[in-house]
Amino acid sequence: MCGIVGYVGEQACSDILLSGLRRLEYRGYDSAGIAIADDAGQVQICRAEGKLARLEAAYHREPFEGTIGLGHTRWATHGRPTELNAHPHRAGQVVVAHNGIIENYMELKEELRARGREFSSETDTEVVAHLIDDALEQGAESLHQATCQALERIEGSYALLVMLSDNPEELVVARFASPMVVASGPGGAFAASDVPAVLSHTREFVFLEDGDTAVLSRQGLQIFDSACASVERPVKRISWDPISAEKQGYKHFMLKEIFEQPARIIDTLRGRVSVERGEVNLPELGLDEASVQAIDKLVFVACGTSYFAAQVGRYMIEQHARIPVEVELASEFRYRDPIVSNNTVVIGVSQSGETADTLAALREARALGARTLCICNVIESTIARESDGVLYTHAGPEIGVASTKAFTTQLAAMGMLAICLGQLRGALGEEQARELIEALRQVPAEMEVMLRDMAPYETIARQFSRSHSFLYLGRGNQFPIAAEGALKLKEISYIHAEGYAAGEMKHGPIALIDKQLPVVVLCPRNRVYEKTASNLEEVRARGGRIIAIGNQDDSRLEAFADVVIGLPEVPEFVQPLISVVAVQLIAYHIADFKGTDVDQPRNLAKSVTVE
Repeated sequence: MCGIVGYVGEQACSDILLSGLRRLEYRGYDSAGIAIADDAGQVQICRAEGKLARLEAAYHREPFEGTIGLGHTRWATHGRPTELNAHPHRAGQVVVAHNGIIENYMELKEELRARGREFSSETDTEVVAHLIDDALEQGAESLHQATCQALERIEGSYALLVMLSDNPEELVVARFASPMVVASGPGGAFAASDVPAVLSHTREFVFLEDGDTAVLSRQGLQIFDSACASVERPVKRISWDPISAEKQGYKHFMLKEIFEQPARIIDTLRGRVSVERGEVNLPELGLDEASVQAIDKLVFVACGTSYFAAQVGRYMIEQHARIPVEVELASEFRYRDPIVSNNTVVIGVSQSGETADTLAALREARALGARTLCICNVIESTIARESDGVLYTHAGPEIGVASTKAFTTQLAAMGMLAICLGQLRGALGEEQARELIEALRQVPAEMEVMLRDMAPYETIARQFSRSHSFLYLGRGNQFPIAAEGALKLKEISYIHAEGYAAGEMKHGPIALIDKQLPVVVLCPRNRVYEKTASNLEEVRARGGRIIAIGNQDDSRLEAFADVVIGLPEVPEFVQPLISVVAVQLIAYHIADFKGTDVDQPRNLAKSVTVE
């Protein structure tokens, strides 16, 4: 999400900024802008809603030039994707570009307004510019000192790039929980939210750590730690070509996106959950206690991976909000004369927000009188615009066709929705909500544990990549994960696979089991553990080859399975977010071992915009 690029040096910088932003387009954005200062300290800003082509056209109509500047592509979080809300933002002599979320911006904004400051945008970022400008007015000796003083007031995440028109000689950079790299060379100093932005100008980068700030000038760069003390950080030489740079050294985009999941879940939860208050706040959905109490049922409409996410959501919502939930294939919903009422809420789930069948289903639901909401990853997509409320995930751009991080951020969104509805419905107490929120917040750390060991997946790839078919089994909230795992394997390895409810195995699929059939059994400890473990033993008794996915210390699985993938112990509520990482990696490593086109499998498109 979002892109930042900055430069100070001897060269005219407009091309550096615009080409840098172009190389960051893969991150996703809905508006863009640049700011450039001339030697006299006059800063001019050009911004535009939409794609970079519109910014470039606006700039070339009235060009301006200088040797210090910054640029930004914005993915809207606070405020609509408009030119007015686009970055950079200015307050007095201070110009700022920002990635991240300032969680206490409303409190700071009211304080600054009370002191006479005026705001021109709806963003949280403008608060940062005013805080820095205010610190300068209060006597801060430098832009860096003013920035450090402002950061002491901020809660949230940020990658900041700051320029002062009174001093067109330096840029100040700050980072916390949002990536930022800096570099210096004979041509000047650079800052960017990701390496590809300036890789054509330098190969040596410093990756700032949380709490770091830096001052960039024509003479080079100085780095400071969270206490604003000077510090040395290692310089890393990048040997990637531009495409590899976008992959950050991963062999495939899909693998990169699997490893990005912990950070993207943090982004999706950020600013929406509070363990201290035991609350989930989703005002963007426009739901209040009265409207939730009146709901007669929820209906999810979705396709493919999003359909399986919705199935997980059904378990979450029915258990914790006590609202009846139906999950419909969007491609079937509009053709079967569905029964909805004015008290029915129909929720479309779509990564792209452009899925034709899901859009058609939502339009049908609206025509029948239902309220429509959506869970979506793309700001201002068609589904988002046409829904009564939108819960955006923050997966960022997903390049690999087989969805990974979009799925897990949808699950995180489902979890928040279940808690929010449960509270508004009166079905979930504060302490219960606090426990569920804490479980969601711990997911990224547990995912990191899952991603440390690739050995089991490499073993599976060697042993089973020649198989012609797989069976995936799961019960309860693991059944949709079994189906999702089978879909992933089909999509990228071209091996037939079927996800099945483990309790239904004896009603047909058991006839398929022999020593040639790999069976993936999702068996973490939960309320249906004993039942699923019994199914696993039935598979073993018939000679099936078992890949078990369960808790790390489960000796029962070790005794019956050919390969065991250990999961960390987590509450049942969030088990799908952990176990899905395992089925993603099984599919990835088998496909990679076979040599198929992992990122662009045959016949598939990222966004299905036709019925």
